[in-house]
Amino acid sequence: MTMSTPESRPVRAEAVVDLAAIRHNVGTLRARAEGAQLMTVVKADGYGHGMVPVARAAREAGADWIGAAVLEEALGLRAAGDTGPIFCWLTTPGEPLADAIEAGIDLSAGAPWEIDEVVAGVRDRPARVHLKIDTGMSRGGAVPEAWPALIRAAVRAQATGQIEIKGIWSHLASSDEPKSPANESQLATFTEAIEVAESFGIDAEFKHLANSGATLALPETHFNLVRPGVATYGLSPFGHALPSSELGLRPAMTLKARLAMVKRVPAGAGVSYGLTWTAPRPSTLGLIPLGYGDGLPRHASNGGPVQAYGARRAIVGRICMDQCVVNLEDDQAAAGDEVVLFGPGASGEPTADDWADAAGTINYEIVTRLGVRIPRRYIDSER
Repeated sequence: MTMSTPESRPVRAEAVVDLAAIRHNVGTLRARAEGAQLMTVVKADGYGHGMVPVARAAREAGADWIGAAVLEEALGLRAAGDTGPIFCWLTTPGEPLADAIEAGIDLSAGAPWEIDEVVAGVRDRPARVHLKIDTGMSRGGAVPEAWPALIRAAVRAQATGQIEIKGIWSHLASSDEPKSPANESQLATFTEAIEVAESFGIDAEFKHLANSGATLALPETHFNLVRPGVATYGLSPFGHALPSSELGLRPAMTLKARLAMVKRVPAGAGVSYGLTWTAPRPSTLGLIPLGYGDGLPRHASNGGPVQAYGARRAIVGRICMDQCVVNLEDDQAAAGDEVVLFGPGASGEPTADDWADAAGTINYEIVTRLGVRIPRRYIDSER
């Protein structure tokens, strides 16, 4: 988990995370998936928001499951005291699956060798396994032609009491485009895979396919468990096409910094490496002590948005490893003044979507890539 900093301590920069927004978003997603259980995905340190605080807030809001991509995340949740259902889906040969099995963590298997790996880790309790079918994304999981072989391996292991087949699952490639024919195709393949499994006598308790986009826009994919990730953090999987506010979601993170220096430069002054920006007139520049070493995307050079003194300003010149420069134009500014790089947008500040546009990426990456040099401070706007 990333650092938490007391509010009274001066910092050069911080990411403020509102846990009330997390609870609100989980509640909104639960309502959209009525009739299905909900798994809150907290991989990659809770998309940069802090895995353990987010998981706790999600549980408070009624999340039935917590989803973790890798073993160290899942085991970290257990070590932090989470006793509820946890699903972990990304492992490689030779990892310590025994620890996860003993901790009661549900695991994924998408090939017969993965069943063998799970069985090898069984000690005093059977492993809980969800079988993954590749419905068309071509990442993990068994392709339809290999699906029967995976099922047979799982059925043999279940017959000996070494595993319990708890779920069948897959992942959608195009749920951020709800009208894409790929969604219908993947849903059909998933349904067929369930039918094949049932023909082998498998009656898995959980069937899950829906991620954030599908939870919000494709109710036919909900089955009895949904796995929203980015929407938990108040970010829309659809970007500007359907913003968070229209989905009833509240962005949870605000990234702030204090200016390290302010100076007036003449017309013609070049800025940062390569001098890719030149002041067209006398201008006030502010030095922001954040750079690509902290997770700001270098691709947002000469355009990354910043709120300063009630106005939108822009990063000028190249974003460096530890710092970048904002054009404050004629603002009356001083070192130590606060600027906001992104937040919910309710007060006119840029959003993670605005930074994604500036960098040619997605809002997921903007929040997830923020590094450990930026302290996380947790607030609760409802308490």
